[in-house]
Amino acid sequence: MSDLLVRDGLRLEAGDAGLVVRGEVGFEHAAALAEAGSRWLAGRESGETVSFDLRGVAGVSSAALSVLLEWARAASRAGLALERVQLSAPLWRLTDLAGLERLLPLEAAGE
Repeated sequence: MSDLLVRDGLRLEAGDAGLVVRGEVGFEHAAALAEAGSRWLAGRESGETVSFDLRGVAGVSSAALSVLLEWARAASRAGLALERVQLSAPLWRLTDLAGLERLLPLEAAGE
């Protein structure tokens, strides 16, 4: 894993399979988080499979959902296959409430 962004307890890491987020995702860092992940996605080879792991995101945050949707768009623009999105239990509930579960290949925490 390599660090793409580390700020105020928030960490974005990239590995062979995709992006991993840990910590509090607030609006103060959402743009930088979205940009760092999108830049990493743009550097992948078209046709690659990627996943997003947000199981380590603390609390419920619509900012995290905004970042997630931006990454999904970036993956699509880069011709990547989004295989799996893993969420913490609070994010899963927010995603379900927002009706996004139909748009993304989601897995709840612990699956």
